[in-house]
Amino acid sequence: MPLISFPQRLSNLAEAKPDRPAIVCSGRSMSRGDLERAGNRLARDLAARGVGHGDFVTVALPNSIDWFVAYVAIWKLGATPQPVSAKLPPRELAAIVELASPKVVFGVEPGSEMSAMLPEGVHCIPKGYVPSDDVSDAPLPDAISPAWKAPTSGGSTGRPKLIVSGDPAIVDTDADPAMKMRVDGCLVMPGPLYHNGPAVWSCQALLCGSTVVLLERFDAEATLAAIEEHSADVVYMVPTMMKRILRLDDEVRLAYDLSSLRVLWHLAEPCPQWLKQAWIDWLGPERIVELYAGTEAQAVTTITGTEWLAHRGSVGRVETGEIKVCDADGNELPPGEQGEVWMRSSHRDTPTYTYLGANAKQLDGGWESLGDMGWFDADGYLYLGDRLADMILTGGSNVYPAEVESALQEHPEVKSVVVIGLPDEDRGNSVHAIVEADPQRVSVDELLIFAAERLAKYKLPRSVEYVDEPLRDDAGKVRRTALRQQRTEN
Repeated sequence: MPLISFPQRLSNLAEAKPDRPAIVCSGRSMSRGDLERAGNRLARDLAARGVGHGDFVTVALPNSIDWFVAYVAIWKLGATPQPVSAKLPPRELAAIVELASPKVVFGVEPGSEMSAMLPEGVHCIPKGYVPSDDVSDAPLPDAISPAWKAPTSGGSTGRPKLIVSGDPAIVDTDADPAMKMRVDGCLVMPGPLYHNGPAVWSCQALLCGSTVVLLERFDAEATLAAIEEHSADVVYMVPTMMKRILRLDDEVRLAYDLSSLRVLWHLAEPCPQWLKQAWIDWLGPERIVELYAGTEAQAVTTITGTEWLAHRGSVGRVETGEIKVCDADGNELPPGEQGEVWMRSSHRDTPTYTYLGANAKQLDGGWESLGDMGWFDADGYLYLGDRLADMILTGGSNVYPAEVESALQEHPEVKSVVVIGLPDEDRGNSVHAIVEADPQRVSVDELLIFAAERLAKYKLPRSVEYVDEPLRDDAGKVRRTALRQQRTEN
């Protein structure tokens, strides 16, 4: 099969259609040809700073065309892009940089307080940086990054880790495009690129020849407008986005033409059944596809909306790798019984990732756990409970936050909600709901009555706290550990 490097693939696409838009963001567009030349110039600039084959380069840039130029330049040197949030606190960024030992960090102003916290010798490149015009944009020798990405995880615990991909930066040009994309198609990406899912979907779109229409930050109406304006055929979302779009007034939401859309991918967090049903009713089941996997990518499940209607609540059947469900002693459980979800790659001689700064939770035979609970049905469809670390043991009963959150989020006045366990002398832990809503529009009593129609009594929150800021980021992620610590330390 014709395997070629990422840089060679992008060069071939630029040569074939140099004027076709590669990336569109905030009214600015960059063609394939311009991306190729900008990547070559920045790659030479990075090489002059000491970046070479196999090195990590930390990318702390917001959603922008510059993010893609940085990635392309890093790949052109055979180095590995290591993305982080542009809003990381200085100490957290410093901890990641210490772990990754990059030669260069994008998104940090030289001489700033942030730069002073980084190890000596690390080159800082500020947001918006463009190399001098006298740096050549001519083609470079071909190079293959040994790991095409190295995202981070675990920052909320104060112990960041790098998840270094086991896949080199090569692509099979004879294979069908990934993620149901199309050559010369269009992906709308409203998610933050420092998270793994948005970065993977966007990079794969770029490599298959699709235009990436990138939002600087998620906006419900702007996402629909981008699909219509660019006749997008694929969009990436998380359930938080899906809910915010659904909460738009019907005259706004239904005014946009989404007929070009073939696939709406959703992943990254549990999707409440009522929310998924609403989207199926709106767009049709054939266009809704869900994926479950970790950044580690040992195994993947997918499920179409049509399958989901026959297996409500499932995240699908195993598509790559292997998955089994085990009890606390590591014994595999039969269908219908809930336990811990264990995964392993089908290619155990070539791991899908390696950790830096952490160790995997393992069983004999190469099985690994990400901490999720779940069960299979008789047809081999996987259903997820919650993460072991998030499960609340209260009065001898297990309460899964995702189930309580799903019930509360169904209330039209609730914008977002996170459920955590707080210490309780009598019950061990009590269920506490942190709710983004206006208490003048929905009282605690109203919320609990609403929840009681959907949940068993022992699952109901014992306390409710109102906040006026979003609890999840645009990737649907939430730092439960930090929220719990804030409320137990005060």
